[in-house]
Amino acid sequence: MFLKFLRLEIKSFFRGTSLGINLTMKILRLIGILYFIGCLVGGAFIAFFYIKEEMHQDPLKVVSKFMIIAWIIDLILKYLWQEIPTQNIKPFLTMNIRKNTLVNYMLAKTFLSAFSWLSSLFFITFSLIALFNGYSIPGVLLWLIGAVSLLYMNNFINIFFNGKETLAVITGVCFLGIGALGYYNIVPVLYYSESVFFSFYEKPYFALIPVLLFVILWWVCFRYLRNEFYLDQGLEAKKTVGKTENIAFLNKYGVIGAFINNDIRMLRRNKVTKGILFGSFMFLFYGLLMFSSSLYKTPAMMMVMGLFVTGGFQFLFGQRVPAFDSSYFPLMMTLNVPYKEYLKAKWWLMNIITAASVIVALCYAYFGWEIYVTFFAAGLYNIGVNSQFTLWSGAFNKNQIDLNSKEKRMGQKGSFSLVTMLLLIPKMLLPMGVFALTKYLWGITGGVISIAIIGIIGFFLREKIFDIIVKQYKREKYSTLDAFKNIN
Repeated sequence: MFLKFLRLEIKSFFRGTSLGINLTMKILRLIGILYFIGCLVGGAFIAFFYIKEEMHQDPLKVVSKFMIIAWIIDLILKYLWQEIPTQNIKPFLTMNIRKNTLVNYMLAKTFLSAFSWLSSLFFITFSLIALFNGYSIPGVLLWLIGAVSLLYMNNFINIFFNGKETLAVITGVCFLGIGALGYYNIVPVLYYSESVFFSFYEKPYFALIPVLLFVILWWVCFRYLRNEFYLDQGLEAKKTVGKTENIAFLNKYGVIGAFINNDIRMLRRNKVTKGILFGSFMFLFYGLLMFSSSLYKTPAMMMVMGLFVTGGFQFLFGQRVPAFDSSYFPLMMTLNVPYKEYLKAKWWLMNIITAASVIVALCYAYFGWEIYVTFFAAGLYNIGVNSQFTLWSGAFNKNQIDLNSKEKRMGQKGSFSLVTMLLLIPKMLLPMGVFALTKYLWGITGGVISIAIIGIIGFFLREKIFDIIVKQYKREKYSTLDAFKNIN
């Protein structure tokens, strides 16, 4: 039966109306997967021999020491990006097929996702290297089984977290607490991790514990999904009572104020937009990466950091205009909505939050004023230039967004466009190149001033640029309507 389901999905893929784009996205995903396979396999070789020859320590012990961190990162990545395949199951619920079969198929299908098995490649390669370097065969194999079982358990934990956002937040806070205790040496978390995971090698029967946990979680997850597996219950969109909210002072700004009010309500109420706010907050810490690698200290990469730190909300929100309004976009188009005011409201909202991010980024002055002034210039560029190009790229995003479900769309076809890729040139490559060149010629002052001037010029030319963007949105209007009306 599982093979029949897979054959149906393959037929659905090749019979779809967007076969060309689907194939393109599959090829791009395959390239990305091959890249990460190379990184993980190569990383296993580097880790083993570096630990053994440079650090003069037991590689298996060191990897066991950091296994707890790998497990937490794997769970976070799966929660953020791994989809739970329920949509393709819905048509079968009206047929004479046992629900047990459908639930088991859905659980098994989660293991086909690249997010499910990619991380295990590191440990498989590492174990093979260990075997060729004299480690005990039974010990290494059971250590591998124990480690991989824990990683695959995250698939089931992810399913529980998808329906219980509060539980996910509480777990995240607990992880932060554990991390803080380990960082400040209050609790030796890494020592306990080494003791537990290395015991899978020293006392192989301990490896049966994660295997047993894996089986128990499969059964618990099966029972949980089986009880929710009805069209009018678990797979139905959740309905909540609507609440009227209004920010009064925005009303004095007319149509633009009303649109901003709507967007603020949308950001506060829905799962997807709450994820956007959380992602924007996390972007504020993106600049810390430059202190862990010498690569990020180059002028071009410093500018990239500045663009991301100050423009996280802009990039996450702006390129999804008008996709955020996909559920009622056809209705909006019947109400003679003024396109320019509609886009200006989005623009002002993005730039207000970008300006706030520039102020918060003042914390980076702790690492040197040169870093902060670079981020400040990047913020001006985001406000004057990138905000408009980001809205422009949104015109080509015809990917529907369900605001009531947590968004996990890693390279979906609706968000892919050649024009969107080309718009990355003025958004990213231009400021990188200008800043690197002017800093090389005239130092940090020249680099900052050049980027700031471009941002200021873009700000004062916003009316003319908006006219161009509005024309583009109007050209894409009917294809956008068609995409938002057709769910499949």
